[in-house]
Amino acid sequence: MTSKLRETGGEVREEAAASWAAVVATARRSVADGLVVGTSGNVSARVGDLVLVTPSGVPYDRLTPDDITGVDLTGRQVLGTLVPTSELPMHLAVYRTTDARAIVHTHAVHATAVSTLVPELPLVHYMAAALGGPVRVAPYATYGTDELAEHMLRALVDRSGCLLQNHGTLTYGATLDQAYDRTAQLEWMCRLWLTASSVPGLTPSLLTEAQIAEVGERLKGYGQRR
Repeated sequence: MTSKLRETGGEVREEAAASWAAVVATARRSVADGLVVGTSGNVSARVGDLVLVTPSGVPYDRLTPDDITGVDLTGRQVLGTLVPTSELPMHLAVYRTTDARAIVHTHAVHATAVSTLVPELPLVHYMAAALGGPVRVAPYATYGTDELAEHMLRALVDRSGCLLQNHGTLTYGATLDQAYDRTAQLEWMCRLWLTASSVPGLTPSLLTEAQIAEVGERLKGYGQRR
């Protein structure tokens, strides 16, 4: 167990250590899957009032259990010595205003391309329902700023993901797996729309919001039941 968690209770210490390992694994997965390049993008998870977040400018394959980086909901660093990601304002804004337990931010190519073309991802596939409906594009603002966090929050109203204009994506969920799956689905839908809309002389058929809402209801019962 990392020495930087000794000051916390045993149960919280174990949960934080496990969550940190999952944060690092998810960050590495985003690189392996081509959703980010180098140290771009970031990942976080919430454990109580503690937010574990990838540090700024550190290659994910170099992170170890002792590199755990954590802040409270005000942004005050309470774990580790590495500087937290510059996108910390976005992560904290989501945790303060939603029930999110995990966040994934990427610079995925197709999603970023779409963010430069339209104010909202066209409803080209029913999996938009998995993110709450039509995915909006948050207006551009400089990375790491409160202004960007504010734009993002408006785009996230009743949604679990959004595009960031000329920047990338942000999705959240109850778990890191769910947040990551939403990121991957969003990138896939953006790639699908770009592919379909590039065919000369043809326009992709789109779904209606009513059709997306119907899928949203069906997804509530999707998957295995224990």
